Amino acid sequence: MNFQSKLPDVGTTIFTVMSQLAIDHQAINLGQGFPDFNPDVRLLDLVSKAMSEGHNQYPAMAGVPALRQEIALKIETQYGHAYDWNTDITVTAGASEGLMASILAFVRTGEEVIVIEPFYDLYISAIKLAGGVPVSVPMLLPDESSQVYRVDWQRVRDAITPKTRMLVLNFPHNPTGIRLQESDIAALETIVQETGIILLSDEVYEHLVFDGYEHLSLARSPILAANAITVFSFGKTYNATGWKIGYCCAPEWMTTEIRKVHQFLVFTVTSPMQVALAQYMKDPKPYLDLQSFYQKKRDRLADGLAKTRFKPLPSQGTFFLLADYSALSDLPEADFARWLTIEHGVGVIPVSAFYRDPNAVHSNHRLARFCFAKRDDTLNAAIERLTAL
Repeated sequence: MNFQSKLPDVGTTIFTVMSQLAIDHQAINLGQGFPDFNPDVRLLDLVSKAMSEGHNQYPAMAGVPALRQEIALKIETQYGHAYDWNTDITVTAGASEGLMASILAFVRTGEEVIVIEPFYDLYISAIKLAGGVPVSVPMLLPDESSQVYRVDWQRVRDAITPKTRMLVLNFPHNPTGIRLQESDIAALETIVQETGIILLSDEVYEHLVFDGYEHLSLARSPILAANAITVFSFGKTYNATGWKIGYCCAPEWMTTEIRKVHQFLVFTVTSPMQVALAQYMKDPKPYLDLQSFYQKKRDRLADGLAKTRFKPLPSQGTFFLLADYSALSDLPEADFARWLTIEHGVGVIPVSAFYRDPNAVHSNHRLARFCFAKRDDTLNAAIERLTAL
């Protein structure tokens, strides 16, 4: 049979590869982004209660009404935007499905989608599966004027053509850890007003913005919210990544199209978790405390790395930070990540994995991504091993 893959360049993801490598070599896994601790026992008890009370069959396709109502209330409270719980909010099988459904719903064959590089690996594959054409716009690298990556919004604007359908955004940003600032929101508003482009905003790390700053959701801006699909994650917010539950919010005309795809991708999302989350969300303290909780872990890892030959970069958000290893090695990033995992027992992710061509010179800046969503003893043990380098 003469078969051609729809994704010929896609193999096993770098996250799976590095996690398996960490297992094989008994390394401490600071690579893949998941906590090594359980969610709040109160949430676990609510799931058990929902199961025992009979919430084990198909819920509503768009999500349990009580959960969508709580989501709408939270967003209006946090970001000041009133989404209609019934017409504008869809509970999805993780943020990944929300992103995939949104791209499949709006991107047609031959249409261009702009992604800002480096980027999470799902975006390119989803665009290609929709028949779209990914267009990468690279960030400005850290330099003497700035210790963090930055977006050149004029370059983003210049990349928009009559074929452009969508701009994919991700803030707080994985892997660089940067957050949106007011100047970024203003630049985006100008772009939307000039072009009418659809924005797909991956905001799964909304509650992980540090140093006293708040997350600037696109929902805060009426101009942006009218053209935006915002995607969020319960897994990231409640330390339950394996549950794969998220949600996307958009104006009704957009949500109608997203749900057409959603119902055939998964139809609906696991019932007892939705019922439990609806009850658990009534208390905002768990997500309001998340910033302080993870900032302490960020500081623990950053302070520890600062005592090694790594040079940590500032992390403004997410549960990742980047570190420069140029004082340790000249190896390309993927080779360095393998070497560090196998020879020194700490697993990391090469930042080059977030570029279109991971092997290209312009994709390799001798940076590794560390995840600090770990127990303190896990971070301490990793720092001890890295200090010995």
